[in-house]
Amino acid sequence: MSEPTSRPPIEFLRERRAAVADTALELLSYDTQTPPGQTRAIVDWIDARFAALGLATEQYAVDPAKPNLVATLEGRTDRVLCLNGHVDTVPFDADEWTRDPVGERDGDRVYGRGATDMKGQIASMLSTARAYVETDTIPPVTLQFVIVSDEEVGGDAGLPALLAADRIQADACVIGEPTCAEGRHSVTVADRGSIWLTLEARGHAAHGSRPMLGTNAIDRLYDAITLLRERFGTIALDVDPSLEAIIEESVAYYGPLMGESTVRELFEHPTINLGTIEGGESINSVPQFARARIDIRLTAGVDTPEILSEIRACADDCRGVTMTDVSWSVGTAEPIDGPLVEAVASAATEVTGERIYRRSATGGGDAKKLRNAGIPTVEFALGTDTVHAVDEYTTVDALVDNASIYALLPGAYANQVADTGG
Repeated sequence: MSEPTSRPPIEFLRERRAAVADTALELLSYDTQTPPGQTRAIVDWIDARFAALGLATEQYAVDPAKPNLVATLEGRTDRVLCLNGHVDTVPFDADEWTRDPVGERDGDRVYGRGATDMKGQIASMLSTARAYVETDTIPPVTLQFVIVSDEEVGGDAGLPALLAADRIQADACVIGEPTCAEGRHSVTVADRGSIWLTLEARGHAAHGSRPMLGTNAIDRLYDAITLLRERFGTIALDVDPSLEAIIEESVAYYGPLMGESTVRELFEHPTINLGTIEGGESINSVPQFARARIDIRLTAGVDTPEILSEIRACADDCRGVTMTDVSWSVGTAEPIDGPLVEAVASAATEVTGERIYRRSATGGGDAKKLRNAGIPTVEFALGTDTVHAVDEYTTVDALVDNASIYALLPGAYANQVADTGG
């Protein structure tokens, strides 16, 4: 068992609430909307802050406008716990905001694009590093802070570039994505697999007054989509028994928002969303071409290639319809009682005094990329339900509590690893 080392850093953080909020406001002052995703200035600023604390820093970029940063705080062992965040944000229309989208504080609230997704969490990570350094506390494991660009559009210049270059050497990772809703807190331990595909239908053009002389491509496409929904929208997924506990936690977490039956439908069956559809040239013509883009999601552990093979067979049964532009992924998950999950849940419970649900995300992001690279990963952060919204905000309480939880994590993780013999 490692000796407790994180209490002094927590006391330091709670005594300097205003400083944590000021750090968040400084980060929010950089306009990093994606597109275009110009993040060099903010990454340079974060780099300078880590370096001033004595951390070793390295920037790595495949796109000069979108650099990434790795900062390392040496611990008492060479086991590495990574804290990850992204500095790019979704766009905003300043005319729609009643607050300053590049940073404004009003009492306990800190407003701005990225306040809760997720510059606020990066401020908490910076504050955690400062707390360790200024209290002369050496964490029981090495902390690696990984700050990336290009996350909001799923681009290759961010985390994928660091992984491809082998710049992340971590035994476990916590991504600071907000994982709370309406006062309920959670750690995200799984994500869902996906199949993104395009269906294209071809017919024969004719005048709209004589449709029987043509073949309507939109009708063909509509029939194919209907068949896809009938065959796959109601099938029961073959979910690995190890995921059942995660599904039950997900039902408990999402149930008050969606209803229990809706949540079970979400995780026990595929979801099929018709994202875009196009076809035809004019109202008085029989269309000879139509296209639809479809998003299918599957619970972690489901054999995505097997489902995809069945979907291809379904498309082959539809005359005049072909399937193109297919991309897919398999959902991933961490053991619900594994060392990383236990460490995050226990640290968060200690700070908040509340239940921490261990649930699946409904989608998937950078956690999947890290797990597929062999790095156990979860998402966790306190925040607000204003992600991507007008007047997005976080709170000073959330900023300080996140920093406190991140400060507790090295000790909690070291203890869990020692207890499980990992």
